[in-house]
Amino acid sequence: MPQQVRAVVAKSKGAPVSIETITIPDPGPNEVVVKVQACGVCHTDLHYREGGINDEFPFLLGHEAAGIVETIGDRVEHVEVGDFVVLNWRAVCGECRACKRGTPWYCFDTHNAAQKMTLDDGTELTPALGIGAFAEKTLVHEGQCTKVDPSADPAVVGLLGCGVMAGLGAAMNTGHVSRGDSVAVIGCGGVGDAAIAGARLAGASTIIAVDRDKGKLDWALELGATHTVDSSVLDAVEAIQDLTGGFGADVVIDAVGRPETWKQAFYARDLAGTVVLVGVPTPEMTLEMPLIDFFSHGGSLKSSWYGDCLPERDFPQLVDLYQQGRLPLEKFVSERIGIEDVEAAFDKMHQGTVLRSVVVL
Repeated sequence: MPQQVRAVVAKSKGAPVSIETITIPDPGPNEVVVKVQACGVCHTDLHYREGGINDEFPFLLGHEAAGIVETIGDRVEHVEVGDFVVLNWRAVCGECRACKRGTPWYCFDTHNAAQKMTLDDGTELTPALGIGAFAEKTLVHEGQCTKVDPSADPAVVGLLGCGVMAGLGAAMNTGHVSRGDSVAVIGCGGVGDAAIAGARLAGASTIIAVDRDKGKLDWALELGATHTVDSSVLDAVEAIQDLTGGFGADVVIDAVGRPETWKQAFYARDLAGTVVLVGVPTPEMTLEMPLIDFFSHGGSLKSSWYGDCLPERDFPQLVDLYQQGRLPLEKFVSERIGIEDVEAAFDKMHQGTVLRSVVVL
């Protein structure tokens, strides 16, 4: 039978979120109902509330989540009832041109649940990134569930569902940071600090954190930065070059996503170095630069989508590294909150006082 649960819903653009009773249908073919144990408050959820993604209100927010598979529909083979899973928004199809050419992390036809969750009056909800996990339970496609070590802390490993994976992957998968590399990360929020942690895990020798906020630079040092640059005082490009023998970094990661920070990343890299854009620009942003600079600097200019991750490959491995004490994922959890505290968590995000607030259910 359909179930009714509490959930966080954004009903209109810019309006505060509210706690609503929603209806979860019985899972259909290839669908599962997951009992959510924890879900991180990501900036993408705020983008949804502000109408920055699309205008398909009302939104069921939340997507960085971990929980237990409660019920399954027909033809489900990927998971079983009782499995502990981290939810993902890249459930690859295996059939599109990206999957067939061996790059499924670029899958162009990812799976979501076919049925809709609804408000009490039958209004269909749009789940954030196809997940909607600021809820006691949610309905997803089986491919959105990645089984991981069941002894792991849900509030910690659930963060792999979006922002932390985006940052780790920007360094390790997209930037291909390797042993002895020099890396600079511009913007030291959750995604940027995850990129720093990824660079450290990959063996980078010099890891430069760039931000305008001292508190964020302190977080970066805790997560593996070897040097910090306060860009409110110093020229970021010059400082990165000074810290890398005058050459620039091998890999520079822009975790902000603005034209000015991307230019900093471009000019702060070594010749033939790599720029990775993982911060998400807004549609109206434009970039104008001399074409000769692109030619003369060489190297690679990349965008990182979800850290170019493959959840089935990356999530279990990263959870194991966390369990072994080699990846400090727990440092990303700034506070554990209730489902009614999401709006306040958005305010703290604006103020820059948290890396991640995590809703624990």
